Amino acid sequence: MSERGRALVVGATGVVGRNLLRHLVGLGNWDVIALSRRKPDVEGAYAHLAVDLLDKRQCRESLGRPLGVTHVFYAAYLERPSAAEAVETNLGMLVNLVEALEPASPELMHVNLVHGTKWYGNHLGPFKTPAREDDPRHMPPNFYYDQQDFIAARQRGKSWTWSAARPHAICGFATGNPMNLVMVLAVYATISKALGLPLRHPGTAENYHALYQCADADHLAKALLWMATERRCANQPFNITNGDVFRWEHLWPRIAAFFAMDVGPRQHIRLAEMMPDKGPVWEQIVREHQLQPIPYDRIASWKFGDFVFSAGFDVISSMTKARHYGFHDVVDSEAMFLRMFEELRRQRVIP
Repeated sequence: MSERGRALVVGATGVVGRNLLRHLVGLGNWDVIALSRRKPDVEGAYAHLAVDLLDKRQCRESLGRPLGVTHVFYAAYLERPSAAEAVETNLGMLVNLVEALEPASPELMHVNLVHGTKWYGNHLGPFKTPAREDDPRHMPPNFYYDQQDFIAARQRGKSWTWSAARPHAICGFATGNPMNLVMVLAVYATISKALGLPLRHPGTAENYHALYQCADADHLAKALLWMATERRCANQPFNITNGDVFRWEHLWPRIAAFFAMDVGPRQHIRLAEMMPDKGPVWEQIVREHQLQPIPYDRIASWKFGDFVFSAGFDVISSMTKARHYGFHDVVDSEAMFLRMFEELRRQRVIP
């Protein structure tokens, strides 16, 4: 952008929002407002709005006034027990925000949504790969569909535009985030080592050998900004991944080596059943190594780990469209994991 923009980062304490907030603040040519219920642990110059997006009146009071917002990056998400409930909650939050903000924001230029590979039904079982943005939808409910349909209908005839990102297995650091593969791996390995166990892949045999993909949160932040400022991306979705694929069977020994552990035989366990009682083990690790006192129930989502390690099929999204439109950045996923583990050590999150 040639002129200074004002970005509203919605869901600024999640792994997507936190890294995007840090990226925008670091660029120095954006005014940034972080929207989240608690203040993000990100340094730098930005404003913070504490808003509950489920509260329509609070949204009107906080967002229905001149804020000068030019770009909205919507990365808010609340997990719900069922897909139907997820639609009601996650569509409702977006509607409350847009209905409050848009009428008071004549400067608005773009709204970006962060979705994912569940658009293609990867949570339901094997799906067509590599997945492409124009693949047909699966049987609803899926709140991604409702959010995109809402924003597309709201935009029709307006001067502002929208875009939607579809990453997979976003990797980064943000406590309390329900879907963060780096934290699941790091905490699982650390606890296994403390218990004197080798590092065992906890998934199925099919999962161990299948092709998989990830999205580095910093890489995704660059892609979101590109989508929001590149005119050719207007009113379109884009897959965003690191641009490579890997198999756990090849990556697992490198992860074990980082933690100075032996690779054990693969053993399919349900992390959501086996790991919740390991809080005392984690607390002992924190005390012995003087780590950050992050509560055990906020440091990793074992349910998400089970989701990742139970899929016995390839998970691959095509990056062809993004490359054709001009986004050529790539990330080596193996190097990404090792770099992020090292960063967690530096931040005293793991020993």
